[in-house]
Amino acid sequence: MILNISKIKTEALLLFCRDLINSYKDSKSNLGLDDLLEEEFKTINSDIYKQLNNLLQDSSFYIKNQNSFRVKAILKSYNFINRSISKSLQKDESFNPSMLLFSLLALWFKELNKEADSKEYIYFILYPYSNVYDKFLLKIKNSDFRNMNIKMIDIAEKTIENYENFSL
Repeated sequence: MILNISKIKTEALLLFCRDLINSYKDSKSNLGLDDLLEEEFKTINSDIYKQLNNLLQDSSFYIKNQNSFRVKAILKSYNFINRSISKSLQKDESFNPSMLLFSLLALWFKELNKEADSKEYIYFILYPYSNVYDKFLLKIKNSDFRNMNIKMIDIAEKTIENYENFSL
């Protein structure tokens, strides 16, 4: 069976992003953000989450079919991303899952131009990531929050760089 490695890695990345949003979508941020900024993060996450659900199978699909060669490759890629990010984050360190998510997607789809010709990923290819960076980096007055967001970008860069070289 011939598998498209790029599509497998893309699906694994999107699956990781969906799980990341799912883990934090109902929790109140402890980042000290004002309510307006908090609401903007939630709105952006919600929009991305809807698109992810349109593209991806239910989580139960991946569990039920984990012996399939394709799903096994997706889960192996997913685990690579998860381990890489977990290693980069210090225990009990605060982090911004939204900025991490945006950075992972921006690097994959914009910087590396992955799946640029694929119509199914058009939302992520055309997404205005620069607007998010402007809002949550340049327009933020709180230097601690800005520095944390910069750290999320650094973690995403390291993760995606290693992920691109990761072989199944």
